[in-house]
Amino acid sequence: MLLDHWINTRTKGNPNEAARWISATKAVSWRIVGTIDTWIISYLITGQWQLAFSIASVEVFSKVLLYYLHERAWEKVRVRVSQKTV
Repeated sequence: MLLDHWINTRTKGNPNEAARWISATKAVSWRIVGTIDTWIISYLITGQWQLAFSIASVEVFSKVLLYYLHERAWEKVRVRVSQKTV
């Protein structure tokens, strides 16, 4: 897949670096979906596209950062669990 090749060229096959790139890529793609959802919900509540867009644009940056930190925390849990079972 194209995304696999893109990540491999940036990480040079390093699994730890690849995990970080995958986490960041997942965070961005999920936020695109989430921001569209926020924009639509904000419009339904406010009835104003401009206000809904403002809400969605602020929300996108905070959620990308929070998701990335959340994903990295879970990766540390996964690594610790796999180390204990080895």
